[in-house]
Amino acid sequence: MPDPSPPASESSSSSTTTITDLNEDLLAHCASYLELQDVTNMAITCKSLKRAAYSDSVWQRLFREHWPQEVLPGLLQTLGVRDGYLARRTALHQFKFVDPLVADFYTAAKPYDHILLDKNDIFFSQGSMIQRIKIDSFLSGRDSIITLSDHNARITCMRLFPLNETSLFRSEAQRRENVLVTSSSDHSIRLWWKGSCQRCFKGHNGPVSALSDKLLGDGSGKLLASGGEDGTVRLWSLSSSGKRGQHSLKATLYGHEKPVKLMSVAGHRTSLLVTMSRDSKVRVWDTSTSSAVRSSCCVGMTSVIGAPVDMKCHESLLYVAAGSSVVAIDLRTMHKVITAAIHQPKLYSFAIVPSKSLICTGGVGKAMLWDARRSQDAQKTEPVAELDGHSGLVTLLHMDPYKIVSGGPEDSYVSIWETDTGMQTNSLICICPEEEMISSGCTAMAVNGCQIATGSYGEEHGLLLFMDFSNATCPVLKFEDENDSKFWGTQSYSDTDD
Repeated sequence: MPDPSPPASESSSSSTTTITDLNEDLLAHCASYLELQDVTNMAITCKSLKRAAYSDSVWQRLFREHWPQEVLPGLLQTLGVRDGYLARRTALHQFKFVDPLVADFYTAAKPYDHILLDKNDIFFSQGSMIQRIKIDSFLSGRDSIITLSDHNARITCMRLFPLNETSLFRSEAQRRENVLVTSSSDHSIRLWWKGSCQRCFKGHNGPVSALSDKLLGDGSGKLLASGGEDGTVRLWSLSSSGKRGQHSLKATLYGHEKPVKLMSVAGHRTSLLVTMSRDSKVRVWDTSTSSAVRSSCCVGMTSVIGAPVDMKCHESLLYVAAGSSVVAIDLRTMHKVITAAIHQPKLYSFAIVPSKSLICTGGVGKAMLWDARRSQDAQKTEPVAELDGHSGLVTLLHMDPYKIVSGGPEDSYVSIWETDTGMQTNSLICICPEEEMISSGCTAMAVNGCQIATGSYGEEHGLLLFMDFSNATCPVLKFEDENDSKFWGTQSYSDTDD
């Protein structure tokens, strides 16, 4: 008698169930266990998963997790839960609130040269001294400041790199940690972790003036690039062991005739390093071909007009700010593609959000917002918006998809603007009100998501001011450009409080 059961292959095929066979409620239940980035990835997969990812239950859970004390029934009913969540997140990133957490730290009466924000840590330098502040320890009243004093001359550059790209990485629990790398006029580079110097790299015959913005290469064996007043570019292995950094120098690249001022790693090939010297000469190096000291691996050269200000790589393009203009250069051909901005008579700072093709430049008394796509099509380059109201030079710029932050050494405030429109959303004080007449403006600044740190100094002390908008609840009803702070003293913590 023949077997009535279907063939094995047909049976297994008909019984196969995919995730999209689940009903929307079950998919939404599964999505409720995901983090925000995972929910976003789920939404772009297909229509059925997008509907589940957009379910109110998913976004209600995310809202409660991020802001457990916040209730916005009116906003949620008007926009829907997802749109309400995204609207609040955007507003927080744009600093559109009057009640951030504020902490002020008093230091030596010296200019702040560099400030970095790294999760729970603030790093800053004044002259040759570096200090690290652990924010949560400070807010809870515990010892929070560590001084890193191994350098004996002015700090010229500070970078943060992933710990797992160095020889110090030991376990997956450390994957989200970073190391601090600093260069100095004392001819050395130092790598710091856990409050102490773990590596010291020496080789430049003069002050070290620049560090690469990213590590070079893929996988293990990544390299750090440094540029010096001696005109050389040097490549260092962060995988080498030994505290004194023996055998870390992998190559010395010659070609620049003047001190190296700027460095950036190409976006389309992580082995390509772009350097710019003080005479505005640009060189591109293929570091994958350099394995011996004194080797030359220059694969491209060009020059721009004007003194170098800053530069940034994105994919195969290099954006160079120099003199009074920002130009884009195709690294594959070394030809200029467009003049993206012209800021007369001179620009002093530059920032870019490549994903939006938006550029910001700082000049005298104002910053300007530019759309590189319009500059490519138009015969005359025109700004999208003028961000005015500054005093003196705009030397400090931060730009991300949400906001632009601008300031300078003569400004008592830093200004906040929407990235897409150039509309001002807020103004944050960055000096001590008691020393307003004798204090410098903002000499250094760092922004990371909903956090900002600014540095200024007066005759008696320096002031590092930290603000965190992550849990702010009271929105700015209408921004008014007034020279009085909405923030001083709000949820304020001071290292001089009794």
